[in-house]
Amino acid sequence: MEALEARVVLYDGNEKLQEEQIRKQLGTGSVCSIVLGELPKELISTLDLVVMSPGGTFGHPCCRAVKDRGEFPFGARWNWHIRWEQERCLPLQGPMEKTTTTALLGEIMKADRAARNTYDEVYVVGNIGNAYTKEALSMKDTSCTVAEISSFQLETADTFRPDVSGILNITEDHLNRHHTMEEYIRVKELIAANQTKEDYCILNYEDPVLREFAAGCGATVVFFSSVQRLEQGIFLEDGKILLRTKDQELEIVDTKDLKLLGQHNYENVMAASAMAYYAGVPVEIIRRAVTEFKAVAHRIEFVDEIQGVAYYNDSKGTNPDAAIKGIQAMNRPTLLIGGGYDKESSYEEWIEAFDGKVKYLVLIGQTREKIQETAHACGFMNTILADNLEEAVNICAQKAQKGDAVLLSPACASWGQFDNYEQRGDKFKEYVGRLKAYK
Repeated sequence: MEALEARVVLYDGNEKLQEEQIRKQLGTGSVCSIVLGELPKELISTLDLVVMSPGGTFGHPCCRAVKDRGEFPFGARWNWHIRWEQERCLPLQGPMEKTTTTALLGEIMKADRAARNTYDEVYVVGNIGNAYTKEALSMKDTSCTVAEISSFQLETADTFRPDVSGILNITEDHLNRHHTMEEYIRVKELIAANQTKEDYCILNYEDPVLREFAAGCGATVVFFSSVQRLEQGIFLEDGKILLRTKDQELEIVDTKDLKLLGQHNYENVMAASAMAYYAGVPVEIIRRAVTEFKAVAHRIEFVDEIQGVAYYNDSKGTNPDAAIKGIQAMNRPTLLIGGGYDKESSYEEWIEAFDGKVKYLVLIGQTREKIQETAHACGFMNTILADNLEEAVNICAQKAQKGDAVLLSPACASWGQFDNYEQRGDKFKEYVGRLKAYK
């Protein structure tokens, strides 16, 4: 915000906090104002941008008052830097696999830029770790933006209209924020709220909620499916990813040529390829980009093998459905590290998906007792409670045998013990590195 010479206000509704203690944490040179307790009405009227804590909710009066001033619409409405009517924007919603699909789509669009000089720049922003507002000042009407959009950001994106949007799936997540699945679904579908038939919305055909949404979606809907052949859309058949339009059938890629493994990753390739194709990228450029793409950090990321035990970092598995994909990808007996911040998710399906693969479930964080109780109720008794991630890694290392895998796939958010899932994953890799030094 320095480039805009913004005046920053730090607000917390907890009036029992001490301003001097907070200021010590801000570092030297900080000149931001600190407001505790009730947020004054006169201050609300002066705010241009509000970045709300993930624990906040628009059920709170002060949050409702600033609903139209979130980080995402702030960047989009800064229209002397960026114009949504002209700039190509390709946003993705999840919650599962957004990061992989976003990163892959970004690489496809960058390959298109390199091959055909299509854009002056390609920006990959959002929950992928690069804040939208960080790049907004550099964007032009000749730019292309690939954005990973959270449901939190969509709550405030009233006028957003992308050229091509995508919703990968609808699974239970963030109910501590949205309270009901109905509200969560409504917010996620806002990504296409302002689209018209001139625009495209890429949807997962195997998700019944999205099939229902397609009937009333204002955009031209294109489905993808890893299960069945579609009359029109993109699908997996005999190991090949094919795209059928009204006029032709195109082979995007043979899956044996991909570096990404597993059906969920084939779905990522389908979603990214469809979005790129309907954004105007030629098939040959899409094919080259997807075959060169490697798995992103923190998503079933191989870390190391120590004394015959393979360690995998799936810190991006921040909800049970994403974590199911992590355990399904394992081809060895697995010691699984789970637990973290409680988003009021249920864990039965995750436990049931262990399917005999999991030898021990080592639990950390706020949800550790809740998950242990669920595991025992489901008949899985090999649970261990650890105080922190480092202890969990050490426990797994002691109990693992040659030929096993240790997988961090928490099924929970990282908040509480870590700033974000990246920090959690990086710490896991650090602790695994220490194991190797000690062996």
